[in-house]
Amino acid sequence: MKMPKNIDTIMFAPCGMNCMVCYKHCYHKKPCAGCLNTDIGKPEHCRKCKIKECAGQNEVIYCFNCSDYPCKLIKNLEKSYNKRYQASFMGNSEQVRQSGLETFMENQKERYTCLKCGGIISIHDRECSECQEKMK
Repeated sequence: MKMPKNIDTIMFAPCGMNCMVCYKHCYHKKPCAGCLNTDIGKPEHCRKCKIKECAGQNEVIYCFNCSDYPCKLIKNLEKSYNKRYQASFMGNSEQVRQSGLETFMENQKERYTCLKCGGIISIHDRECSECQEKMK
C-alpha cells in the first residue's frame, strides 16, 4: 500500500496511535479503516479495545481530552510501545494538542513514507508495505 497524499484524520486513534502505520492497515488487502471507523477488518484486540471503550464512556474522542489522562490504561500502552517499538502515543497526543491533528498527520506522513518506493513503513516492524525494505 502506498502512502496517500493526505492521511485522513479519522486514522488517529483515541490512544494516540496513527492507525495508518499499523501493521494491520499496511499489509492486508482489506486494511483496517482505523480505530474510529467501522470494526470491519480489525483484529479482535482492536475491536475489544478497553481504551476506545473508556474514551466513549467518558464522552471524549481522544484520551488526552479526558480529565483522567494519562490513566493506567494509557500508561501501560505507552510503556509497551516505548519498549517494543520505540514509539510514544503520549508524545503523539501532545503533538496533536500543540500543533493540531492535520499538522501531526503531515509529520507522520513524512516520517513513515518509504523514500525508496513511497510505501508505508509499519510502526510495528519498521518494514515498508511495498518493497519490504527494513527502515532504521
